[in-house]
Amino acid sequence: MKDLWKPLLNTALAAALKGLNDITPSQWCQAYYLFTAGAVVAVAAMPNEVSRRLVDYGARKFQSGVSRSGSESEGKGEHDTGRGTGSEAEVKAKANRVERGGKNWLLSLINTLTSYGQVPHSWFITFYVASTACSLLWFWQFAVDGRMLRVVACSQASPTAKGEDERGVSASSVTLGQVGLAWTMMFLQGSRRLYEDLLAHGKSKSTMWIVHWVLGLSYYLFTSVAVWVEGSGAILDYQSTGATEYTMPSFKALVGILVFLYASVSQYRCHRHLAGLKKYSLPELGLFRYLICPHYFCECLVYLSLAIVAAPKGELLNKTLLCALAFVVVNLGVTAAGTRKWYAEKFGSKAVETKWNMIPFIL
Repeated sequence: MKDLWKPLLNTALAAALKGLNDITPSQWCQAYYLFTAGAVVAVAAMPNEVSRRLVDYGARKFQSGVSRSGSESEGKGEHDTGRGTGSEAEVKAKANRVERGGKNWLLSLINTLTSYGQVPHSWFITFYVASTACSLLWFWQFAVDGRMLRVVACSQASPTAKGEDERGVSASSVTLGQVGLAWTMMFLQGSRRLYEDLLAHGKSKSTMWIVHWVLGLSYYLFTSVAVWVEGSGAILDYQSTGATEYTMPSFKALVGILVFLYASVSQYRCHRHLAGLKKYSLPELGLFRYLICPHYFCECLVYLSLAIVAAPKGELLNKTLLCALAFVVVNLGVTAAGTRKWYAEKFGSKAVETKWNMIPFIL
């Protein structure tokens, strides 16, 4: 029996390894963005009491109402059975106790899990340190023809990649000028956010679950590659020959640059306004008159602009960065919805009823 299964296992393992080897770096990035976006959607779709414990962080972080005995302080009390009398009321009361018992067991488990690995909310700064450092790392790798960049670029532009030309270079590769422009924009975004976190934002004593931190950090690590990886063919051509073709920026690139500049300036103004507010007060200036989280809207515009400027010839958007944008919209959209609920609880529903969460006319 062992002799029968061993060759089958070896064949399956070899096929799996070959399949993994054929996946390009851009496809790994796309898979990461879509998987994490799907995970965020799945958590957000859970019952409110569960999703709030897993999603909310910082000032909005859910405060546990589970006592030592495991009873939940939220909702109706044990003796609140609703309408009904006699045996009917007793049956409903028993059903409610059973339902709450099962729910409280789950909520107690989630409270226990999320109580471990709480890190300071100020660790957000590590996202921007990582983003800026990775941008500089990949620039240095390009300047010295570093091994790290060459390994990634060769894997992306290998003959196994779809749409390659006779040299094995992916036909969807963007130009070297587009690579430089997208890299520059990502570096400016990371360094500006780092500056804002260092100088413009107040110090917060709130915390977040370490899972949120890992998710955010991994996003910036993947995105530091995503901004240039579809230009691997142009990078390898330059490293091999030293020649590059200089062309005037396209109309699409100019649109992307304008969107990026608008988003960057607007987001800076939003963050400066938030930093100047008294603790837990409602922001009302500028775009905050129309949106709950306009700084999130600006974040989406930043990644939309990157997807525009790094789009291969004949395509409207860069697919890898479009996947990154999808994750940003989902992740920040869920957070914006939570912010709306928190504002409504804190300042009343009328204070936010005329505002969109994040994207005008859409979300």
